[in-house]
Amino acid sequence: MPIASPEVYAEMLDRAKAGAFAYPAINVTSSQTLNAALRGFADAGSDGIIQVSTGGAEYLSGPTVKDMVTGSVAFAAYAHEVAKKYSVNIALHTDHCPKNKLDGFVRPLLAISKERVAKGGEPLFQSHMWDGSAVLLEENLQIAEELLAEAAAAKIVLEIEVGVVGGEEDGVVGAIDNKLYTTVSDGMAMVDRLGLGEKGRYMAALTFGNVHGVYKPGNVKLRPEILKEIQDAVGAKYGKEKPLSLVFHGGSGSLLSEIREALDYGVVKMNIDTDTQYAFTRPVADHMYRNYDGVLKVDGEVGNKKMYDPRVWGKEAEAGLAQRVVEACEHLRSTGTSLSK
Repeated sequence: MPIASPEVYAEMLDRAKAGAFAYPAINVTSSQTLNAALRGFADAGSDGIIQVSTGGAEYLSGPTVKDMVTGSVAFAAYAHEVAKKYSVNIALHTDHCPKNKLDGFVRPLLAISKERVAKGGEPLFQSHMWDGSAVLLEENLQIAEELLAEAAAAKIVLEIEVGVVGGEEDGVVGAIDNKLYTTVSDGMAMVDRLGLGEKGRYMAALTFGNVHGVYKPGNVKLRPEILKEIQDAVGAKYGKEKPLSLVFHGGSGSLLSEIREALDYGVVKMNIDTDTQYAFTRPVADHMYRNYDGVLKVDGEVGNKKMYDPRVWGKEAEAGLAQRVVEACEHLRSTGTSLSK
């Protein structure tokens, strides 16, 4: 299948909310991790979302080039080509973008997609995230409103964050305090400013105790009921059931029961990065330890090319990440839900 069109992406998100499931949004940093994610979604029979962060985009451009737009465009071009060989729909997304990186990341990418759409083509990405968690709510929503207009013109879905995800990801640090919990008044202010689709489609990462990073199950204190409270309040005012399409950030270490509860309250996208990084790296470490004298030229020997060929250990790494994507689809109830079925 080709990369999802705006219409297909909209249908994906609508079906997820109606069916109380969500798509794993897998962060990638290379062609290998992209291919592994594609394989995982195909194995699960699930459509999905593949995304790059600011740091991932820089890395994709080359570690010495460090140009987020170059890396993003190259990633998208590669993804558009290789995704054609898979039987599921894939949406491309850019992850957390703070205020100081908007002009070097999201805004240029929006401009590229707007130009493509004006010429009768499809946008390069299907959605972009504006992370305004580090600024006051009023400024967050002001910038979100401006970006939403640009995104709508490019047939792109905007993702915003209202509240703060704790921990650190790509230099964006969130303190672990009461701001980890989005309030009903925050949610109402968001809808008052951005509407419910009439100004452009958006997803909201409302926070309910989310923390980026590595945590053992049960160590992250989540309160998914906050999502229900906000959905109910907005729904009561506007006469709609589950009016918001929500995003779950910082899910590593979450209990499956907490994840499933969040799905019931309208989460349609869940970001997964830490767990898939480990799933990709673990088989490589195993290969290197088991084949130490083959991957290295030890004691004057020549090593074993069949062991240090990057394709050998790379395949193992990709298989590990793909399996973690399959597991994520099972956890998020998206297994077997592809529109292509």
